[in-house]
Amino acid sequence: MKNFGKLTGLLGVLTSALLLSGCEFDVLDPAGYVARHELILITTCVIVMACIVIPVMIAVVAFAIKYRATNTQAEYLPDWGHSNKVETFMWGIPILVIIILGSLTAYFTYKLEPSKPIDKAVAGAQEPLQIDAVALDWKWLFIYPQYGVASINEIYAPENRQVLVQLTSENSVNAFWVPRLGTVLYAMPQMNAKLHLIADRQGVFKGSSANYSGDGFSEMHFKWNSVAQADFDNWIAKARESKETLDRAGYRQLSYSPKMGDTAGKQKDAEVRYFSQVEKGLYYRIVNRCVDKDTTCNEDQMKLAAAKSLWGELCSVFDPGVVQKK
Repeated sequence: MKNFGKLTGLLGVLTSALLLSGCEFDVLDPAGYVARHELILITTCVIVMACIVIPVMIAVVAFAIKYRATNTQAEYLPDWGHSNKVETFMWGIPILVIIILGSLTAYFTYKLEPSKPIDKAVAGAQEPLQIDAVALDWKWLFIYPQYGVASINEIYAPENRQVLVQLTSENSVNAFWVPRLGTVLYAMPQMNAKLHLIADRQGVFKGSSANYSGDGFSEMHFKWNSVAQADFDNWIAKARESKETLDRAGYRQLSYSPKMGDTAGKQKDAEVRYFSQVEKGLYYRIVNRCVDKDTTCNEDQMKLAAAKSLWGELCSVFDPGVVQKK
């Protein structure tokens, strides 16, 4: 019991230190539709599980005290072997908890499916703002195809406007996460993942990579600025004033990975930069691995392979004559 008391005191001290340290629990302070529903799911699951954990913890202590060796007054039943009531209690409650947690998880998983657009009743009928995000070593490239601009490590988006984030990666697997807005989604080479988010208030929200991807992973941060429409328009105008443009050659320089211990390279990665023009179709080429000249895009290679196969001859909808060779 003395050790238990010491352990309880230590946990209390650690908890107090954590709360007084100024740590920000962004997940518990949602600023968007998706994050708010995820918090509801987390809170509900914790409460349901606490209904099991807390009684069990109390029972462990109570049984240890009541049936201790020195308690000669405790009931002793050496021949007891089975009880329908106990079995029903032991199996019924866990099954009920699993059903509740499983149903909640399935409901919210479908409701908050990342590739599924947010309900128009919440996001409105306005066209979503599209941002094509590329995870580089170790920085984020954000392309705004509707405006023809791009930025490094900075996102601007109007509040209450749905944002479609398309995600891919140049090299290693990464994960895009803005805790106050919602879902974590992985960015993988040669893949195009879709994530729909919306911020219902103005503010600057921290974003980061949530998957270890190498030496510069710990500094792979960005900021999501949720602003009024006028401020967003001003930011677009500011980006268009940049002297830098982004084409295939420029992207190759941008995707260069600093060598281990290259402090200057890491500092450059962390800088916010803007590109006033972006080559049309650049994101498509990044996903399909045909940024370099004289390379055929993956999608076209698959079309050619299908057209040349027996399957392609019988039921392919692809016409080899219209496949564009890069």
